[in-house]
Amino acid sequence: MSGDLKITSKGALGALVEGVDLTQVTPEQMGALEQAFAQHEVLFFENQSLAPEAHLAFAERWGEINVNRFFAHVEGHPAIAQVVKEPEQQGNIGGYWHTDHSYDQVPALGSMLLAREVPPTGGDTLFASCTRAFSTLSEGMQQMLLTLRAVHSSRHVFGAQAEYMDAMEGRLGNAEAATQDAVHPVVIRHPLSGRPSLYVNPGFTLRFDGWTDKESAPLLDFLYQHIGRAEHSIRYEWSEGALAFWDNRATWHWAVNDYQGSRREMHRVTIEGVELGAA
Repeated sequence: MSGDLKITSKGALGALVEGVDLTQVTPEQMGALEQAFAQHEVLFFENQSLAPEAHLAFAERWGEINVNRFFAHVEGHPAIAQVVKEPEQQGNIGGYWHTDHSYDQVPALGSMLLAREVPPTGGDTLFASCTRAFSTLSEGMQQMLLTLRAVHSSRHVFGAQAEYMDAMEGRLGNAEAATQDAVHPVVIRHPLSGRPSLYVNPGFTLRFDGWTDKESAPLLDFLYQHIGRAEHSIRYEWSEGALAFWDNRATWHWAVNDYQGSRREMHRVTIEGVELGAA
């Protein structure tokens, strides 16, 4: 029953969900989770330790699975991306503010990241709310941003000439598939909550549509600093068997790289979304 769920807000965004076994989610519980996801933008479930099949089955209840083009995958499960950092490796995957798949014409709904192995200390993930960030801008800035669109691309991150791909050899690949370019409203109407959400990010946004890179940089830098402010964000400390499910249309995330010499392995399943409309 949905009444068995305990949903506790984490602050600026996100909620911890207790009282549910993700291998046996009832229809009533699913309805409550859908409402909580729209409201809180990130849901955290702990002590789950899902088998790959169960991880995929829970993800499929939210939509079609997106098979990532660039990530190494879990053996036998091409729909599960493996996000790993070995003790001898220096760089990590996702160690900067970004939102997944904004370079796609139809961006992903969200991602489910499951902790398989976590370091003794460190390895947290930061999350920021792009809806909350929009709401704290001045009315003048909001109105101006509503008129803009922005260009996103995968080429500079995952393409053959990208420095990031060189540093992630063995963990990321298929650089020739990095041909995605998309133009999206800078402020979208969130498909679930209806709230306006800023939809630019430092990882994949290049410029405002019709503007030069140089013209775009000052305003983009302001927005990036604004979205990442402490009052718009939270820090999540992982434990083995925990699963985070975030909404790519409403949030950013940042995998903190502060656990040199330790191993961290996460499994990520990404869910297809819908075309984004302007707020």
